[in-house]
Amino acid sequence: MRFITATALAALIATPALAQGWKDDYQVLKFGILSGENEQDRLMRNEPLRVYLEDQLGVEVEIFTAGNYDGVIQAIAADQIEIARLGSSSYAAAYTATDGGVVPTLTTLRKDGSTGYYSVVVTRCDSGIETLEDAAGKVHAFADPDSTSGYAVPYFNMIQREGIVPEEHFGTVTFSGSHEAGVTGVVNGVFDTAATYQDNDTSGIYQRMEEKGMIEPGLVCKIWESPEITSGPWTFRKNLPEQLIEDVTAAIESFPAADPEGYALYSSFTEDDPNPEVGFTRVDSDRYQWIVDMRAWIRDQRRSAGS
Repeated sequence: MRFITATALAALIATPALAQGWKDDYQVLKFGILSGENEQDRLMRNEPLRVYLEDQLGVEVEIFTAGNYDGVIQAIAADQIEIARLGSSSYAAAYTATDGGVVPTLTTLRKDGSTGYYSVVVTRCDSGIETLEDAAGKVHAFADPDSTSGYAVPYFNMIQREGIVPEEHFGTVTFSGSHEAGVTGVVNGVFDTAATYQDNDTSGIYQRMEEKGMIEPGLVCKIWESPEITSGPWTFRKNLPEQLIEDVTAAIESFPAADPEGYALYSSFTEDDPNPEVGFTRVDSDRYQWIVDMRAWIRDQRRSAGS
């Protein structure tokens, strides 16, 4: 007969509790999602993931939304939420706001192995505007000050690559509040041009709005496209237990294969998309350092302009 010492028995009993110890302090996890689309659709698309995480982790999982990007950034900076799915620029904003107190772990992976998307500027197809030059003196809308594709990347590239200072080139520069609001404003004639994003010419904000019946097909046309942007990361507070971060990351990572139908809804999958999202891949803070640097450059530019 094999005997187990009291010390060994105590270690065996303690091991499961130690492995799952973070759940004692975090019985509810909250993840934030940005305001790229209306709240009802945001919640609907993320509900399968929320349910899956609850099942896998054995804790309650809640979705946090805010009226703008900064609401989510401030929530993670103030320890009100544990996790957020951020864009590249909003991650950089959170990184700056917390003095490096956030950790990126995953980003989107597409069928062709790419992990990026593009900022675009759109207008009404019947506006007569075919280039950024044509939009001189017009009303231009960026999406949100913390949006990667809706502000930081187009603003940076307009100045650095196109030789256009938005505040001097356009008659009016404003923020629409969200990508959908910018496209809607273009369709309704409130804005002449607006910055938003797309993955390719068949998949993006305005294409999705057409599919949902929010705007009529053929009204919106692209007039400018940025270089590729690395997709934003799933981001955790750095002050969380390392095992919590790894367990949640692994659960999110397993979601596409474990629940294909739920992932299709989450990723807005369509049959005609030639390069759909297929899952996630690991990333670290080095991947986004250029975005942090770009935001710092933009901040300096705005301070110089205001001085």
